[in-house]
Order: sequence, then C-alpha cells, then structure tokens
Amino acid sequence: MKPTSLLALAAFLSGLGFTGAAFAQSSDASDEMIFRPEKVDQCLAGRQGSARLDCAGLAAEDCQQVNEGGGTTIGLGMCFTAESDWWDAKLNQAYQQLSALEAEEDLDAKESTLPVPERVPALKDMQRKWIAYRDALCEYEYVQWGGGTGGGPASAQCALIETARQYFVLADRLADR
Repeated sequence: MKPTSLLALAAFLSGLGFTGAAFAQSSDASDEMIFRPEKVDQCLAGRQGSARLDCAGLAAEDCQQVNEGGGTTIGLGMCFTAESDWWDAKLNQAYQQLSALEAEEDLDAKESTLPVPERVPALKDMQRKWIAYRDALCEYEYVQWGGGTGGGPASAQCALIETARQYFVLADRLADR
C-alpha cells in the first residue's frame, strides 16, 4: 500500500495492526504515544513572520525522542501525523473564523452599489486548491523514496510542514483584521 496522504498513512498503519496512539501491541498504558504540542507553542511565543515555521515539527521531533519506537518508520509516521493533525485543527479553526468574517464582509458589500467579488467563495476555492497542492507536493515527496519505507513518514512530514504554513497564512489574515 502506498500512503500518500494522512488518511492513507492512517489506513496503512491500521493495516499493520497499529491503531490509536499505541506504538506496540500492549494493554499497558505506558505504551500510549506521548505527544506534547506545547513544545510548538513555547517555540512560537515571541516569533513572527517566517520564523514561526521553524517551530513546525518540534512536537513530532519530541514525540520521536520520548516514545519507544519513535525513531522507527512507523513511529516517525505516527509522530508526524500527530503533529500534522494538531496543525490541521488549528488551520480548521482559523478557516472557520476567517470564513465568518468574510461572510460579514460579503453581506456589507451587497449593500454597496458597486459590484464587489464575494469573499467566502474565493476563500473556499483557495483552500480547496491549497489542499490539492499540498497533496500533490507530498505525493511528490513520497515518490522520491522510490517505494521505500521512508516515503510514508516523508509524506507525513511534508503534510505537517505545509499545513503549518497554511495555518500561518490564514492566521495572518485574521490578525490583519
């Protein structure tokens, strides 16, 4: 199976018997994956602009170091995916907030006598095209591994970085309001 997206990676890992946040099959609670996004939050404090992107991946790196098996192919994939999911939640929240603000702007613009392009459809279109771009970019990263086991983690890391980058794009739009 070729994991080319986060969903495909999750399916791939499930197919290998890895479910939830466990690295090894055990009923012991100590086998639960440790993921600490506060590592990213601490890094982001006081950073601005492109310097914020240096913080993306720090929680995944920490995850790989503190979890037994975190440096294995499966561990890498799980840690990258955990942080990518964290960024995705932040991105979705920023998107919803920005969409609500743009909807207000669209309503105000309808009262104008000048024709003004609608913002919500443009935002939605941009986000859909960004998703397609991210998926294609991370697929390209995957194929660089020639079908090797490093392709899955590389693709997941790509998704993490690109999702963080897009979060900053939308967060900056919100901050400009």
